[in-house]
Amino acid sequence: MSSDSRFTPKILGIICNWCCYGGADLCGVSRFQYPPYIRLIRVMCSARADLRHIFEAFLNGADGMFVGGCHLDDCHYITHGNYEALSMVRLAGKLLEHIGVNPKRLRIEWVSAGEGIRFANIMNEFSSEVERLGPLGKSEGIELSELTSRIQMVVNLIPYIKMSKRDKLALHLRDNPTAYDELYTKEEIDQLLSEVPSFEIDKDKCQACMICLKKCPVDAIVGGKKQVHFISQDKCIKCGTCLAACPPRFGAIRQTSA
Repeated sequence: MSSDSRFTPKILGIICNWCCYGGADLCGVSRFQYPPYIRLIRVMCSARADLRHIFEAFLNGADGMFVGGCHLDDCHYITHGNYEALSMVRLAGKLLEHIGVNPKRLRIEWVSAGEGIRFANIMNEFSSEVERLGPLGKSEGIELSELTSRIQMVVNLIPYIKMSKRDKLALHLRDNPTAYDELYTKEEIDQLLSEVPSFEIDKDKCQACMICLKKCPVDAIVGGKKQVHFISQDKCIKCGTCLAACPPRFGAIRQTSA
């Protein structure tokens, strides 16, 4: 008895409620065929797709990731969130490339509610691409344990990455959408991840004034009144708020390379 040994990829899609999900729904009603193993998550806007969603998906075994939204300049919100989604996906692609993952495993497309056949065609094309690439790490030639470590490194740095690139992530280049393809460079990402800062509190200089503790946006500083503070590196998002908050006369916080 023969069995089908063809690789079946795990593909996750995050699609906007107003257009792309409508296209997917029409695709189903019209009985247009696309692979059943693609799992779709509906969000109100494609801008809701986050770097963390993408890298957590890959961390948990996804072989491909898809983001779908309204056509550019046809967003249902005045924020035009699909431009932000486009910028975010382009950044994610460069981050994947940096850690050795084929950026073709990530794709963003625009589909209207009336484009059921277009949705099916995109899903079939993308799934075929991921099938050719094989399981995550195979075409990249990276062992699973090493790949997991690299992806986790990016996940841990997502707050720092988003803070560092917040201006570009918020861009709405409506006059030149193709500029997003070159918005982030390999050299830029290499430099960003090679210059990750680390912050430490000098226990001999800390006056337990609690100013940095109260200012920290993620409660990464541990301490209390009359207790020397220290920074939990597992929680720290590398924002530098503590460094700016520490009174100059104390100078208890210093920045070092990670």
